[in-house]
Amino acid sequence: MPRIVSVWLEQWPLTRLRRARTRLEHAAPEAAAPSVVAAIGPGGLRITAVDAQAWTLGLRPGEPLARARARIGPGIAVHPADPEADAAALARLCLWARRYTPVVAPFGPAEGAAGFFLDVEGASHLFGGEEGLMADLSGRLSANAIPARLSLADTPACAFAHARHGGSARPVIVPSGDNAPSLRELSVAALRIEPSISDSLRRLGLRRIGALADAPRPPLARRFGETLLLRLDQALGRRPEPLVSLAEPAAFGASQGFLDPIGHQAGIVATAIRLMREIAPRLAASGMGAQSLRLSLHRVDGIEKTLDLGLSEPTLCPIQIGRLLDLRLDRLGPALDAGFGFETVRLDVTGIGRLEARQDSLADTGLDRRAEGNGTARLADALRQRIRARVIRVSPRASHIPERADALEPWRVNHVALDWTGRGNARPGGPVPSRPLVLFPRSEMADEVFSLAPDGPPQRFRWRRRLHRIAHAEGPERIADAWWHAPAPARDYYVVEDESGRRLWVYREGFHTAQQAARWFVQGLFA
Repeated sequence: MPRIVSVWLEQWPLTRLRRARTRLEHAAPEAAAPSVVAAIGPGGLRITAVDAQAWTLGLRPGEPLARARARIGPGIAVHPADPEADAAALARLCLWARRYTPVVAPFGPAEGAAGFFLDVEGASHLFGGEEGLMADLSGRLSANAIPARLSLADTPACAFAHARHGGSARPVIVPSGDNAPSLRELSVAALRIEPSISDSLRRLGLRRIGALADAPRPPLARRFGETLLLRLDQALGRRPEPLVSLAEPAAFGASQGFLDPIGHQAGIVATAIRLMREIAPRLAASGMGAQSLRLSLHRVDGIEKTLDLGLSEPTLCPIQIGRLLDLRLDRLGPALDAGFGFETVRLDVTGIGRLEARQDSLADTGLDRRAEGNGTARLADALRQRIRARVIRVSPRASHIPERADALEPWRVNHVALDWTGRGNARPGGPVPSRPLVLFPRSEMADEVFSLAPDGPPQRFRWRRRLHRIAHAEGPERIADAWWHAPAPARDYYVVEDESGRRLWVYREGFHTAQQAARWFVQGLFA
Protein backbone atom coordinates (compact mmCIF):
# COMPACT_ATOMS: atom_id res chain seq x y z
CA MET A 1 0.00 0.00 0.00
CA PRO A 2 1.43 3.43 -0.89
CA ARG A 3 2.40 5.90 1.78
CA ILE A 4 1.79 9.54 0.86
CA VAL A 5 3.21 12.63 2.55
CA SER A 6 1.23 15.86 2.19
CA VAL A 7 3.12 19.12 2.68
CA TRP A 8 0.78 22.09 3.03
CA LEU A 9 2.66 25.39 2.85
CA GLU A 10 1.11 27.95 5.16
CA GLN A 11 1.01 31.50 3.79
CA TRP A 12 2.76 30.22 0.65
CA PRO A 13 2.56 33.35 -1.56
CA LEU A 14 3.83 35.53 1.31
CA THR A 15 6.58 33.02 2.10
CA ARG A 16 7.69 33.13 -1.52
CA LEU A 17 7.69 36.94 -1.49
CA ARG A 18 9.60 37.11 1.77
CA ARG A 19 12.29 34.73 0.51
CA ALA A 20 12.56 36.68 -2.75
CA ARG A 21 13.14 39.92 -0.83
CA THR A 22 15.86 38.42 1.35
CA ARG A 23 17.80 37.44 -1.77
CA LEU A 24 18.07 41.06 -2.91
CA GLU A 25 21.41 42.60 -2.03
CA HIS A 26 20.18 45.98 -0.82
CA ALA A 27 16.69 45.05 0.37
CA ALA A 28 15.26 47.30 3.03
CA PRO A 29 14.42 45.62 6.35
CA GLU A 30 10.93 44.22 6.37
CA ALA A 31 8.49 46.40 8.28
CA ALA A 32 6.63 44.85 11.22
CA ALA A 33 3.25 45.22 9.53
CA PRO A 34 0.59 42.66 8.64
CA SER A 35 1.07 41.45 5.07
CA VAL A 36 -1.58 40.26 2.64
CA VAL A 37 -1.74 39.25 -1.02
CA ALA A 38 -4.56 40.75 -3.07
CA ALA A 39 -5.99 40.04 -6.51
CA ILE A 40 -8.86 41.42 -8.57
CA GLY A 41 -12.12 39.66 -7.73
CA PRO A 42 -15.84 40.35 -7.51
CA GLY A 43 -16.30 43.95 -6.40
CA GLY A 44 -12.64 44.95 -6.67
CA LEU A 45 -9.48 43.82 -4.91
CA ARG A 46 -9.85 40.87 -2.54
CA ILE A 47 -7.40 39.23 -0.16
CA THR A 48 -6.09 35.87 -1.35
CA ALA A 49 -3.50 35.14 1.38
CA VAL A 50 -2.58 36.52 4.82
CA ASP A 51 0.39 36.08 7.13
CA ALA A 52 0.23 35.10 10.79
CA GLN A 53 0.03 38.71 12.02
CA ALA A 54 -2.82 39.54 9.66
CA TRP A 55 -4.64 36.36 10.69
CA THR A 56 -4.37 37.39 14.34
CA LEU A 57 -5.98 40.73 13.45
CA GLY A 58 -8.96 38.89 11.92
CA LEU A 59 -8.14 39.22 8.23
CA ARG A 60 -9.21 36.27 6.12
CA PRO A 61 -8.78 35.23 2.45
CA GLY A 62 -11.72 36.34 0.33
CA GLU A 63 -12.31 39.54 2.29
CA PRO A 64 -12.43 42.82 0.30
CA LEU A 65 -9.21 44.76 0.68
CA ALA A 66 -11.09 48.04 1.22
CA ARG A 67 -12.94 46.56 4.20
CA ALA A 68 -9.68 45.28 5.69
CA ARG A 69 -8.08 48.71 5.38
CA ALA A 70 -11.14 50.30 6.97
CA ARG A 71 -10.89 47.94 9.95
CA ILE A 72 -7.14 47.80 10.46
CA GLY A 73 -5.98 51.06 8.93
CA PRO A 74 -3.60 51.90 6.10
CA GLY A 75 -0.67 50.08 7.72
CA ILE A 76 -1.30 46.82 5.85
CA ALA A 77 1.46 45.70 3.48
CA VAL A 78 -0.35 44.68 0.27
CA HIS A 79 1.38 42.56 -2.39
CA PRO A 80 -0.12 41.86 -5.83
CA ALA A 81 -0.90 38.23 -6.62
CA ASP A 82 1.43 36.53 -9.10
CA PRO A 83 0.21 32.95 -9.75
CA GLU A 84 2.93 32.29 -12.35
CA ALA A 85 5.74 33.17 -9.94
CA ASP A 86 4.07 31.13 -7.19
CA ALA A 87 3.85 28.09 -9.48
CA ALA A 88 7.48 28.44 -10.56
CA ALA A 89 8.68 28.71 -6.97
CA LEU A 90 6.57 25.68 -6.00
CA ALA A 91 8.10 23.68 -8.88
CA ARG A 92 11.59 24.53 -7.62
CA LEU A 93 10.61 23.41 -4.13
CA CYS A 94 9.25 20.14 -5.57
CA LEU A 95 12.55 19.51 -7.32
CA TRP A 96 14.33 20.05 -4.01
CA ALA A 97 11.98 17.54 -2.34
CA ARG A 98 13.19 14.81 -4.70
CA ARG A 99 15.95 14.18 -2.19
CA TYR A 100 13.35 12.04 -0.40
CA THR A 101 11.63 10.26 -3.30
CA PRO A 102 11.48 10.57 -7.11
CA VAL A 103 7.67 10.82 -7.04
CA VAL A 104 6.79 14.42 -6.10
CA ALA A 105 3.51 15.94 -7.30
CA PRO A 106 2.55 19.61 -6.73
CA PHE A 107 -0.89 20.42 -5.41
CA GLY A 108 -3.59 21.12 -7.96
CA PRO A 109 -6.45 23.64 -7.91
CA ALA A 110 -8.51 21.40 -5.61
CA GLU A 111 -5.83 21.65 -2.91
CA GLY A 112 -5.21 25.36 -3.42
CA ALA A 113 -1.89 24.97 -5.31
CA ALA A 114 0.05 25.61 -2.07
CA GLY A 115 1.98 22.43 -1.38
CA PHE A 116 2.97 19.04 -2.76
CA PHE A 117 2.63 15.29 -2.27
CA LEU A 118 5.47 12.78 -1.88
CA ASP A 119 5.07 9.05 -2.42
CA VAL A 120 7.59 7.63 0.08
CA GLU A 121 6.70 3.96 -0.42
CA GLY A 122 9.99 2.08 -0.15
CA ALA A 123 12.02 5.22 0.62
CA SER A 124 11.35 5.92 4.30
CA HIS A 125 13.89 3.32 5.52
CA LEU A 126 16.66 5.49 4.05
CA PHE A 127 15.90 8.08 6.75
CA GLY A 128 15.41 5.71 9.67
CA GLY A 129 11.72 5.07 9.11
CA GLU A 130 8.66 7.25 8.60
CA GLU A 131 9.27 9.24 11.79
CA GLY A 132 12.82 10.05 10.74
CA LEU A 133 11.76 11.11 7.25
CA MET A 134 9.01 13.39 8.55
CA ALA A 135 11.35 14.93 11.15
CA ASP A 136 14.05 15.57 8.55
CA LEU A 137 11.61 17.14 6.06
CA SER A 138 9.97 19.30 8.73
CA GLY A 139 13.33 20.43 10.09
CA ARG A 140 14.72 21.42 6.69
CA LEU A 141 11.59 23.43 5.84
CA SER A 142 11.72 25.22 9.19
CA ALA A 143 15.43 25.97 8.78
CA ASN A 144 14.64 27.68 5.48
CA ALA A 145 11.81 29.76 7.03
CA ILE A 146 9.08 27.91 5.11
CA PRO A 147 6.14 27.30 7.45
CA ALA A 148 4.45 24.02 6.60
CA ARG A 149 2.19 21.34 8.03
CA LEU A 150 2.95 17.72 7.25
CA SER A 151 0.92 14.54 7.31
CA LEU A 152 1.58 10.93 6.25
CA ALA A 153 -1.26 8.55 5.30
CA ASP A 154 -2.22 5.84 2.82
CA THR A 155 -3.96 8.15 0.35
CA PRO A 156 -3.28 11.70 -0.91
CA ALA A 157 -6.77 12.80 0.17
CA CYS A 158 -6.34 11.55 3.73
CA ALA A 159 -2.87 13.04 4.03
CA PHE A 160 -4.07 16.41 2.72
CA ALA A 161 -7.07 16.42 5.08
CA HIS A 162 -4.86 16.00 8.14
CA ALA A 163 -2.22 18.49 6.96
CA ARG A 164 -4.67 21.22 5.96
CA HIS A 165 -7.54 20.71 8.42
CA GLY A 166 -6.07 18.61 11.23
CA GLY A 167 -4.99 21.62 13.28
CA SER A 168 -1.74 20.04 14.49
CA ALA A 169 1.50 22.00 14.10
CA ARG A 170 3.57 18.80 14.44
CA PRO A 171 3.80 16.19 11.68
CA VAL A 172 0.92 13.72 11.73
CA ILE A 173 1.51 10.06 10.89
CA VAL A 174 -1.61 8.00 10.27
CA PRO A 175 -0.90 4.26 10.74
CA SER A 176 -1.35 2.14 7.64
CA GLY A 177 -4.94 0.96 7.26
CA ASP A 178 -6.39 3.56 9.69
CA ASN A 179 -7.57 6.13 7.14
CA ALA A 180 -11.28 5.86 7.90
CA PRO A 181 -11.05 6.08 11.73
CA SER A 182 -8.63 9.00 11.58
CA LEU A 183 -10.92 11.03 9.31
CA ARG A 184 -14.19 10.65 11.19
CA GLU A 185 -13.79 13.76 13.35
CA LEU A 186 -12.50 16.06 10.61
CA SER A 187 -14.72 18.64 8.93
CA VAL A 188 -16.31 17.80 5.58
CA ALA A 189 -14.38 20.77 4.14
CA ALA A 190 -11.28 18.55 4.34
CA LEU A 191 -12.60 16.47 1.42
CA ARG A 192 -11.57 19.13 -1.15
CA ILE A 193 -15.16 19.90 -2.16
CA GLU A 194 -16.71 23.17 -3.24
CA PRO A 195 -17.47 25.60 -0.37
CA SER A 196 -21.13 25.72 -1.40
CA ILE A 197 -21.41 21.92 -1.04
CA SER A 198 -19.65 22.07 2.33
CA ASP A 199 -22.06 24.75 3.58
CA SER A 200 -25.07 22.73 2.40
CA LEU A 201 -23.81 19.63 4.21
CA ARG A 202 -23.40 21.61 7.41
CA ARG A 203 -26.97 22.89 7.16
CA LEU A 204 -28.10 19.26 6.83
CA GLY A 205 -26.21 18.36 10.02
CA LEU A 206 -23.42 16.49 8.22
CA ARG A 207 -20.53 18.44 9.69
CA ARG A 208 -18.02 15.60 10.10
CA ILE A 209 -16.63 13.11 7.61
CA GLY A 210 -17.77 10.25 9.83
CA ALA A 211 -21.39 11.39 9.68
CA LEU A 212 -21.12 11.81 5.92
CA ALA A 213 -19.65 8.31 5.51
CA ASP A 214 -22.53 6.80 7.49
CA ALA A 215 -25.24 8.62 5.49
CA PRO A 216 -27.07 6.83 2.63
CA ARG A 217 -25.20 7.33 -0.64
CA PRO A 218 -28.06 7.52 -3.22
CA PRO A 219 -29.63 10.70 -1.76
CA LEU A 220 -26.20 12.34 -1.56
CA ALA A 221 -25.48 11.50 -5.19
CA ARG A 222 -28.84 12.86 -6.35
CA ARG A 223 -28.44 16.13 -4.48
CA PHE A 224 -24.70 16.86 -4.70
CA GLY A 225 -23.54 14.81 -7.69
CA GLU A 226 -20.86 12.18 -8.03
CA THR A 227 -18.00 14.52 -7.11
CA LEU A 228 -18.84 14.42 -3.40
CA LEU A 229 -18.85 10.61 -3.30
CA LEU A 230 -15.66 10.50 -5.37
CA ARG A 231 -13.82 12.74 -2.91
CA LEU A 232 -15.13 10.70 0.03
CA ASP A 233 -14.07 7.40 -1.55
CA GLN A 234 -10.63 8.78 -2.39
CA ALA A 235 -10.11 9.86 1.22
CA LEU A 236 -11.20 6.45 2.56
CA GLY A 237 -9.09 4.56 0.04
CA ARG A 238 -12.00 3.04 -1.86
CA ARG A 239 -11.00 4.63 -5.17
CA PRO A 240 -7.46 5.17 -6.47
CA GLU A 241 -5.97 8.64 -6.84
CA PRO A 242 -2.74 8.40 -8.85
CA LEU A 243 -0.22 11.19 -8.45
CA VAL A 244 1.13 13.04 -11.49
CA SER A 245 4.81 13.46 -10.74
CA LEU A 246 6.62 16.65 -11.67
CA ALA A 247 8.34 16.37 -15.03
CA GLU A 248 12.10 15.97 -15.14
CA PRO A 249 14.05 19.14 -15.94
CA ALA A 250 15.39 19.38 -19.46
CA ALA A 251 18.73 17.62 -19.93
CA PHE A 252 19.70 19.76 -22.93
CA GLY A 253 19.40 23.50 -22.55
CA ALA A 254 21.26 26.79 -22.67
CA SER A 255 20.58 30.36 -21.60
CA GLN A 256 21.93 33.83 -22.21
CA GLY A 257 21.57 36.98 -20.14
CA PHE A 258 21.67 40.58 -21.32
CA LEU A 259 22.83 43.75 -19.60
CA ASP A 260 20.59 45.70 -21.96
CA PRO A 261 17.25 43.85 -22.24
CA ILE A 262 16.09 42.87 -25.71
CA GLY A 263 12.56 43.08 -27.03
CA HIS A 264 12.68 42.94 -30.82
CA GLN A 265 11.69 39.79 -32.63
CA ALA A 266 14.92 39.66 -34.65
CA GLY A 267 17.01 39.72 -31.48
CA ILE A 268 15.01 36.93 -29.89
CA VAL A 269 15.32 34.72 -32.97
CA ALA A 270 19.06 35.39 -33.29
CA THR A 271 19.56 34.49 -29.63
CA ALA A 272 17.58 31.26 -30.05
CA ILE A 273 19.77 30.29 -33.02
CA ARG A 274 22.94 30.88 -30.97
CA LEU A 275 21.57 28.80 -28.11
CA MET A 276 20.63 25.97 -30.48
CA ARG A 277 24.18 26.03 -31.90
CA GLU A 278 25.41 25.56 -28.34
CA ILE A 279 23.01 22.66 -27.64
CA ALA A 280 23.38 20.84 -30.98
CA PRO A 281 26.86 19.33 -30.40
CA ARG A 282 25.71 17.72 -27.15
CA LEU A 283 22.67 16.26 -28.90
CA ALA A 284 24.78 15.03 -31.81
CA ALA A 285 27.18 13.30 -29.41
CA SER A 286 24.21 11.31 -28.08
CA GLY A 287 22.91 10.51 -31.56
CA MET A 288 19.75 12.46 -30.83
CA GLY A 289 17.93 15.44 -32.31
CA ALA A 290 15.53 17.98 -30.88
CA GLN A 291 11.86 17.18 -31.52
CA SER A 292 10.23 19.61 -29.09
CA LEU A 293 11.67 22.75 -27.50
CA ARG A 294 10.66 25.45 -25.06
CA LEU A 295 11.83 29.03 -25.32
CA SER A 296 11.62 30.90 -22.00
CA LEU A 297 11.76 34.70 -22.06
CA HIS A 298 12.31 36.35 -18.66
CA ARG A 299 11.17 39.97 -18.50
CA VAL A 300 12.82 42.63 -16.39
CA ASP A 301 9.83 42.73 -14.02
CA GLY A 302 10.13 38.98 -13.30
CA ILE A 303 7.33 37.75 -15.57
CA GLU A 304 8.22 34.73 -17.70
CA LYS A 305 6.89 34.11 -21.22
CA THR A 306 7.21 30.63 -22.70
CA LEU A 307 6.84 29.34 -26.26
CA ASP A 308 6.57 25.61 -26.95
CA LEU A 309 7.73 24.36 -30.33
CA GLY A 310 7.04 20.90 -31.76
CA LEU A 311 8.70 19.36 -34.81
CA SER A 312 7.66 16.48 -37.01
CA GLU A 313 11.10 14.86 -36.96
CA PRO A 314 14.29 15.31 -34.91
CA THR A 315 16.65 18.02 -36.05
CA LEU A 316 19.99 19.61 -35.18
CA CYS A 317 19.63 22.60 -37.49
CA PRO A 318 19.67 25.97 -35.66
CA ILE A 319 18.46 27.77 -38.79
CA GLN A 320 15.38 25.57 -38.98
CA ILE A 321 14.58 26.25 -35.30
CA GLY A 322 15.06 29.98 -35.88
CA ARG A 323 12.69 30.04 -38.86
CA LEU A 324 9.95 28.22 -36.94
CA LEU A 325 10.32 30.56 -33.95
CA ASP A 326 10.17 33.53 -36.30
CA LEU A 327 6.86 32.25 -37.69
CA ARG A 328 5.49 31.71 -34.18
CA LEU A 329 6.46 35.21 -33.10
CA ASP A 330 4.88 36.63 -36.27
CA ARG A 331 1.62 34.96 -35.27
CA LEU A 332 1.76 36.22 -31.69
CA GLY A 333 2.53 39.82 -32.60
CA PRO A 334 1.69 42.23 -29.74
CA ALA A 335 0.46 39.32 -27.60
CA LEU A 336 4.08 38.54 -26.73
CA ASP A 337 4.19 41.74 -24.61
CA ALA A 338 7.92 42.27 -24.06
CA GLY A 339 7.27 45.04 -21.52
CA PHE A 340 10.57 46.76 -20.72
CA GLY A 341 12.47 43.94 -22.41
CA PHE A 342 13.75 40.44 -21.76
CA GLU A 343 16.90 40.15 -19.67
CA THR A 344 17.31 36.35 -19.99
CA VAL A 345 16.51 33.97 -22.85
CA ARG A 346 16.61 30.23 -22.29
CA LEU A 347 16.12 27.39 -24.76
CA ASP A 348 15.39 23.87 -23.46
CA VAL A 349 14.98 20.66 -25.43
CA THR A 350 11.90 19.02 -23.93
CA GLY A 351 11.68 16.11 -26.37
CA ILE A 352 14.32 14.21 -28.30
CA GLY A 353 14.36 11.59 -31.05
CA ARG A 354 17.00 9.38 -32.57
CA LEU A 355 18.60 10.69 -35.75
CA GLU A 356 19.02 8.45 -38.76
CA ALA A 357 22.63 7.61 -39.56
CA ARG A 358 23.93 9.44 -42.62
CA GLN A 359 27.31 9.69 -44.32
CA ASP A 360 28.50 13.31 -44.27
CA SER A 361 31.08 15.00 -46.42
CA LEU A 362 34.36 16.26 -45.01
CA ALA A 363 33.16 19.87 -45.21
CA ASP A 364 29.86 19.14 -43.47
CA THR A 365 29.60 20.63 -39.98
CA GLY A 366 26.90 18.17 -38.93
CA LEU A 367 24.55 20.94 -37.83
CA ASP A 368 23.07 22.46 -40.96
CA ARG A 369 22.65 19.20 -42.85
CA ARG A 370 19.34 18.57 -41.14
CA ALA A 371 17.89 21.65 -42.77
CA GLU A 372 17.44 19.43 -45.80
CA GLY A 373 15.52 16.17 -45.66
CA ASN A 374 11.76 15.74 -45.64
CA GLY A 375 10.30 18.82 -47.31
CA THR A 376 6.77 17.83 -46.33
CA ALA A 377 7.83 17.71 -42.68
CA ARG A 378 9.27 21.23 -42.91
CA LEU A 379 6.06 22.46 -44.54
CA ALA A 380 3.90 20.87 -41.83
CA ASP A 381 6.05 22.42 -39.08
CA ALA A 382 5.83 25.85 -40.72
CA LEU A 383 2.04 25.60 -41.02
CA ARG A 384 1.70 24.70 -37.35
CA GLN A 385 3.60 27.81 -36.32
CA ARG A 386 2.05 30.18 -38.86
CA ILE A 387 -1.62 29.30 -38.41
CA ARG A 388 -3.45 28.02 -35.39
CA ALA A 389 -4.78 24.83 -36.95
CA ARG A 390 -4.11 21.13 -37.00
CA VAL A 391 -2.17 19.68 -39.90
CA ILE A 392 -3.79 16.45 -41.05
CA ARG A 393 -3.37 14.07 -43.95
CA VAL A 394 -5.15 11.16 -45.57
CA SER A 395 -3.84 7.83 -44.34
CA PRO A 396 -4.73 4.54 -46.08
CA ARG A 397 -6.56 1.79 -44.25
CA ALA A 398 -6.72 -1.94 -44.93
CA SER A 399 -10.27 -2.03 -46.33
CA HIS A 400 -11.76 -2.39 -49.80
CA ILE A 401 -14.90 -0.43 -48.86
CA PRO A 402 -14.24 3.06 -50.29
CA GLU A 403 -15.49 5.05 -47.31
CA ARG A 404 -13.25 2.99 -45.02
CA ALA A 405 -10.20 2.82 -47.27
CA ASP A 406 -8.63 5.95 -45.76
CA ALA A 407 -8.94 8.22 -42.75
CA LEU A 408 -7.89 11.69 -41.65
CA GLU A 409 -5.35 11.78 -38.84
CA PRO A 410 -2.69 14.18 -37.51
CA TRP A 411 0.24 14.48 -39.86
CA ARG A 412 3.47 12.73 -38.93
CA VAL A 413 6.51 11.49 -40.74
CA ASN A 414 7.14 7.98 -42.04
CA HIS A 415 3.58 7.54 -43.26
CA VAL A 416 2.75 4.93 -45.85
CA ALA A 417 2.64 6.88 -49.11
CA LEU A 418 -0.38 6.65 -51.34
CA ASP A 419 0.80 5.16 -54.65
CA TRP A 420 -1.39 6.35 -57.49
CA THR A 421 0.74 4.85 -60.27
CA GLY A 422 -0.94 2.19 -62.32
CA ARG A 423 -4.38 2.94 -60.91
CA GLY A 424 -5.87 4.14 -64.18
CA ASN A 425 -7.92 2.24 -66.72
CA ALA A 426 -7.37 2.61 -70.44
CA ARG A 427 -10.36 4.11 -72.24
CA PRO A 428 -11.01 6.63 -75.02
CA GLY A 429 -9.77 10.04 -74.01
CA GLY A 430 -6.83 8.82 -71.92
CA PRO A 431 -6.42 7.10 -68.55
CA VAL A 432 -8.90 7.99 -65.82
CA PRO A 433 -8.27 7.08 -62.17
CA SER A 434 -10.46 4.24 -60.98
CA ARG A 435 -11.25 6.23 -57.85
CA PRO A 436 -13.02 9.60 -57.98
CA LEU A 437 -11.40 12.88 -57.09
CA VAL A 438 -14.34 13.71 -54.79
CA LEU A 439 -15.65 10.96 -52.52
CA PHE A 440 -18.86 11.80 -50.66
CA PRO A 441 -18.86 11.24 -46.89
CA ARG A 442 -22.11 9.35 -47.37
CA SER A 443 -23.41 7.73 -50.50
CA GLU A 444 -26.45 9.51 -51.96
CA MET A 445 -29.35 7.42 -53.22
CA ALA A 446 -30.38 7.60 -56.88
CA ASP A 447 -34.09 7.24 -57.83
CA GLU A 448 -35.93 6.24 -61.00
CA VAL A 449 -33.07 4.04 -62.15
CA PHE A 450 -33.55 2.31 -65.52
CA SER A 451 -31.21 -0.36 -66.86
CA LEU A 452 -31.51 -2.70 -69.87
CA ALA A 453 -30.48 -5.76 -67.86
CA PRO A 454 -31.07 -6.47 -64.16
CA ASP A 455 -27.33 -6.73 -63.57
CA GLY A 456 -26.28 -4.16 -66.17
CA PRO A 457 -25.21 -0.53 -65.89
CA PRO A 458 -27.85 2.19 -65.49
CA GLN A 459 -29.19 3.97 -68.56
CA ARG A 460 -30.71 6.83 -66.69
CA PHE A 461 -31.43 7.83 -63.06
CA ARG A 462 -32.51 10.83 -61.06
CA TRP A 463 -30.04 12.30 -58.57
CA ARG A 464 -30.27 15.61 -56.74
CA ARG A 465 -33.61 16.32 -58.46
CA ARG A 466 -32.02 16.08 -61.90
CA LEU A 467 -32.44 13.35 -64.52
CA HIS A 468 -29.11 12.00 -65.79
CA ARG A 469 -29.04 10.13 -69.12
CA ILE A 470 -25.98 7.91 -69.40
CA ALA A 471 -23.91 8.12 -72.58
CA HIS A 472 -21.12 5.78 -71.54
CA ALA A 473 -20.65 3.29 -68.71
CA GLU A 474 -17.63 1.30 -67.57
CA GLY A 475 -17.72 -1.65 -65.19
CA PRO A 476 -18.74 -3.41 -63.10
CA GLU A 477 -16.15 -3.60 -60.34
CA ARG A 478 -17.44 -5.75 -57.52
CA ILE A 479 -16.44 -4.75 -53.98
CA ALA A 480 -17.49 -6.77 -50.97
CA ASP A 481 -16.65 -6.45 -47.31
CA ALA A 482 -14.26 -8.83 -45.56
CA TRP A 483 -15.74 -12.21 -44.69
CA TRP A 484 -15.04 -11.75 -40.96
CA HIS A 485 -17.26 -8.65 -40.78
CA ALA A 486 -21.01 -8.65 -40.45
CA PRO A 487 -22.74 -9.79 -43.67
CA ALA A 488 -23.41 -6.88 -46.04
CA PRO A 489 -24.71 -6.74 -49.64
CA ALA A 490 -22.04 -6.75 -52.33
CA ARG A 491 -21.58 -3.63 -54.44
CA ASP A 492 -21.14 -3.39 -58.21
CA TYR A 493 -19.43 -0.11 -59.11
CA TYR A 494 -19.66 1.68 -62.48
CA VAL A 495 -17.96 4.74 -63.87
CA VAL A 496 -20.72 6.47 -65.86
CA GLU A 497 -20.69 9.59 -68.01
CA ASP A 498 -23.90 11.47 -68.63
CA GLU A 499 -24.85 13.50 -71.69
CA SER A 500 -23.37 16.68 -70.23
CA GLY A 501 -19.95 15.04 -69.79
CA ARG A 502 -20.06 14.66 -66.01
CA ARG A 503 -18.44 11.46 -64.77
CA LEU A 504 -19.98 9.84 -61.68
CA TRP A 505 -19.09 6.86 -59.57
CA VAL A 506 -22.23 4.84 -58.89
CA TYR A 507 -22.87 1.40 -57.48
CA ARG A 508 -25.68 -1.08 -57.18
CA GLU A 509 -26.17 -2.58 -53.74
CA GLY A 510 -27.54 -6.09 -53.72
CA PHE A 511 -29.30 -7.92 -56.55
CA HIS A 512 -32.70 -7.75 -58.19
CA THR A 513 -35.08 -10.35 -56.76
CA ALA A 514 -38.76 -11.05 -57.01
CA GLN A 515 -39.27 -9.58 -53.58
CA GLN A 516 -37.29 -6.33 -53.92
CA ALA A 517 -35.23 -4.37 -56.41
CA ALA A 518 -31.59 -3.47 -55.95
CA ARG A 519 -30.74 0.04 -54.74
CA TRP A 520 -28.46 2.48 -56.56
CA PHE A 521 -26.18 5.08 -55.00
CA VAL A 522 -23.84 7.85 -56.17
CA GLN A 523 -20.61 7.89 -54.17
CA GLY A 524 -18.25 10.25 -55.99
CA LEU A 525 -17.38 12.61 -58.83
CA PHE A 526 -14.45 12.35 -61.22
CA ALA A 527 -14.37 15.70 -62.99
